Amino acid sequence: MPSTIVMTGASRGIGRVAAERIVHAAPQAHLVVAARGSTGARLAAELGAGGHRVSHVPVDLDSLDSVRSAADEIRSRLDLGELPPLHGFVGNAGIQYTNALTEGPDGFESTFTVNVLANHLFIRLLEDRFRTPSRIVITVSDTHFGDFRHNLGMVPGPVWRSADVLARPGAFSEPGTTAAGRTAYSTSKLAAIHLLHEYARRLPDGIDAIGFNPGFVPGTDLARNAGRVSRFAMRRVLPVLTRTPFATSRAAAGRHLADVVLGATAAPTGSYVDRDRVARSSEESYDPPREAELWDAVERLIAPYAA
Repeated sequence: MPSTIVMTGASRGIGRVAAERIVHAAPQAHLVVAARGSTGARLAAELGAGGHRVSHVPVDLDSLDSVRSAADEIRSRLDLGELPPLHGFVGNAGIQYTNALTEGPDGFESTFTVNVLANHLFIRLLEDRFRTPSRIVITVSDTHFGDFRHNLGMVPGPVWRSADVLARPGAFSEPGTTAAGRTAYSTSKLAAIHLLHEYARRLPDGIDAIGFNPGFVPGTDLARNAGRVSRFAMRRVLPVLTRTPFATSRAAAGRHLADVVLGATAAPTGSYVDRDRVARSSEESYDPPREAELWDAVERLIAPYAA
């Protein structure tokens, strides 16, 4: 069945692997890659080689105005029949900074903007264009557990604050440090899981929302804002861990993500898929009152861009 799948974070790492698998495994799907202008155009051309249906919309995920413009373009193309019906959204883009002070053009802290607010705004603006059955897949992280088993001591666990605090620079102690930046990352991933539970409650039947955890995947560009030593370790040293149960290769993680997107991995709405199976996320991640409070807060934060 012809369908449209919108995807962020398809230009590198596990997203690139997943995008290639999607266009080959689902030849009737039209993949819309949301990425920065020149990057997106080049990516669409490369993925579309061989006749695959791929196009792009330009977006800067650190700018909610840009997300709004991208969503408006997708809506228009759907309404004009230039794209087949919308059946999927993949929020795979993610960022981690070396501080908790990086501020985007809207005044929001950039980690929270890219990892939480951008996905939420995309989903809310496209919600009435989804046709059933649809899958919304958000890439999350097992760093939200906050223990050594899941993060090997490399990323501090989440430190929850109200969304109004998390959305602004300086939410954590010693905000100029790498530890604070990594705390912002793990906390943003916990927030994403909370919102997935709310999507499962609030979205119409047939529109499923699923969190995908790729595990620890060394060799990606997630740490591209880290110092030179950390970048070298991620790209050249830590990949050896993919030979152990402690890490996942880019190829395997990308394959698992594509399988979740295409429904090859069975997962009910609101579930957390750990690589290739449904699992339970952290105990802290199941908190309906906090989830409802977070929903109300992010709705208020994106309201000027969703009107």
